[in-house]
Amino acid sequence: MPQLSPLSRRSFLKGLALAGVMSAMTYRPLRARPASATDTTAGRAQQAPLFPQAPLMPQPFAFLPTGSIKASGWLLRQLHIQADGLGGHLDEFWPIVGPDSGWSGGKGESWEDGPYFLDGLVPLAWQLDSPELKAKAMRFIDWTLDHPWENGMFGPRSNDDWWPRMVMLKVLTQYHELTGDARVIPLMTRYFHYQLQALPARPLRDWGRMRWQDELLSVLWLYQRTGDARLLELAQLLKQQGYDWQSMYAHFPFTQKTDADALRKQAGGSDAFMQDLGLQVHGVNVAQALKASPVWSVSSGNVADRDSVHHQLQMLDTYHGLPNGMFSADEHLAGRSPSQGTELCTVVETMFSLQVALAITGAPALGDRLERIAFNALPAALTDDMWAHQYNQQANQVECSLHREPWTTDGPESNLFGLEPNFRCCTANFHQGWPKFANSLWMATTDHGLAAMSYAPCAVTTVVRDVPVRLEQVSDYPFRQTVSITVHPQQAVAFPIRLRIPAWSQGTRIAVNGKPVDVADGFTTIERLWAPGDTIELSFHAEVTTERGYNGALSFTRGALVFALPIEENWVVWRKRGPTNDWQVYPGSRWNIGFRHDTPVSVSEQPVGARPFAGTSAAVKLAMQGRYVPAWKASEGSAEPVPAHAEAATDEAAQTMTLVPYAGAKLRITAFPSLT
Repeated sequence: MPQLSPLSRRSFLKGLALAGVMSAMTYRPLRARPASATDTTAGRAQQAPLFPQAPLMPQPFAFLPTGSIKASGWLLRQLHIQADGLGGHLDEFWPIVGPDSGWSGGKGESWEDGPYFLDGLVPLAWQLDSPELKAKAMRFIDWTLDHPWENGMFGPRSNDDWWPRMVMLKVLTQYHELTGDARVIPLMTRYFHYQLQALPARPLRDWGRMRWQDELLSVLWLYQRTGDARLLELAQLLKQQGYDWQSMYAHFPFTQKTDADALRKQAGGSDAFMQDLGLQVHGVNVAQALKASPVWSVSSGNVADRDSVHHQLQMLDTYHGLPNGMFSADEHLAGRSPSQGTELCTVVETMFSLQVALAITGAPALGDRLERIAFNALPAALTDDMWAHQYNQQANQVECSLHREPWTTDGPESNLFGLEPNFRCCTANFHQGWPKFANSLWMATTDHGLAAMSYAPCAVTTVVRDVPVRLEQVSDYPFRQTVSITVHPQQAVAFPIRLRIPAWSQGTRIAVNGKPVDVADGFTTIERLWAPGDTIELSFHAEVTTERGYNGALSFTRGALVFALPIEENWVVWRKRGPTNDWQVYPGSRWNIGFRHDTPVSVSEQPVGARPFAGTSAAVKLAMQGRYVPAWKASEGSAEPVPAHAEAATDEAAQTMTLVPYAGAKLRITAFPSLT
């Protein structure tokens, strides 16, 4: 992610070309047969999931191998929209990941963007079983696997930075689960052996130091497959050299909107600020670090390490929380005002961290948080056709135009919709959001069962207690509150199915083959002999809930959806960007509305459209009466902070207002003044 500005970021990139000389290490060329994009081993999706074994700490859930879950229904449509937009065509016109990319043997960009792009392209290509997208991915993967360095390093030779390789390792683990390509594990083993030797003299720095936990995931992934004891040594070294996020949150010092100038002065200058202090409050670092303590707990065996993620989220909510489930970070932690922004990279990295933490901790509240972000913050930052995105989104977003305020350190393009507004990282990185969410909907349980972790239409193909099993989940959740799950084992088999019960659902009903089942908080476990065709029906109960936020502001939710007042949108092309555009969006209607906390609300439901989150065809709407607050205005293209004591206009009657799901309103108010 960018640091203070595109200029400082690019200066850093330029410096990578002058990286130090690598240490030598004995190396033998790999001789494994290359795998093509269509060489997927039959039945890879039916591999048994792997749980940590001693000396690693047990965990309650484990990801099913990538490819075990296939999206259907509205979620499949969402993935097709991504493939038909930037996600599937970016390499055709954006040179950063084009034919000259350093990650495919060219002399172009050779840092994080290629791996970022692949981190979403690989799961998307195999989710859709698309030969075209697989071929795009294989251009990078084949070059990476077939051109290791003589000493065990891999990737472009123009830099030796540890950080971008951390991302590429995540790509390779997914790719191996999908294909079984025999080149992956030897390359990763040699690289980790080299790194174990090299790190004492060339330790982690800047981005790699802050994001060490992302590599630890890959180290533990490989250990579970090879049992190589040296990998546990590397795990210890990464933790030793990495930033101690757990200690930072123990006495959380960042309780106000970041004052970059003050922090630079405290650090002794801009360079020092970005070497440490500024990186601690950098939103994407914070998002990736939410997994740090849980992942480290697998190696340390310490329950306090595992559970500290809850305290970290509490601190972020208390001082920087927003109604959409995210924390502000534009570019750095920015306080609780809903007019502050959140970077799209921060959104998708928070989602992935929560998926990992949910598997390790088993805490159902993390699933609630993941759904709120996935169904609100993620689609809100993208146009409905996914041909443009924002760098920063705002919960109260009344204009998307060229202004320097209110960002902590970002530039005036920050909330434009476009190809690469403000900085290009999100252009490459947003692609992981939907495909990885689809791959985390179900997980394996430590007692050899299956668990529904999040709800969206999908089909699961796996092996349970040595029996091939297929689950079909049909639902329009979160737009509707019913879920149907049909179990298709190859033969009758007994195993537990755990169903996450959202905390907001009071009065959840579950039935198996029409017979009611007792419902427990958190997870409900149904253990029985499952026969082909057995069906589970879930019915959640979603009331409209009023939440209090910054300055007592009111926000409205129903189930996993947050609702917002849509503002009439006037889209203006700022500049052409190949097959897409950069857009400014100006308001065409009044937005300064306040509500009473006890205002009656009516709910209406419409069909889920071809573009599920589009505001023009909103699947759910709320109607309530509000009044204009004339003193609440905009400044520099952003809504002023929500007034704590709002006075409604005395010369206008109450108006019936219609709210739509948050993501459907690209200009919106989500946090409203509370009227007395």
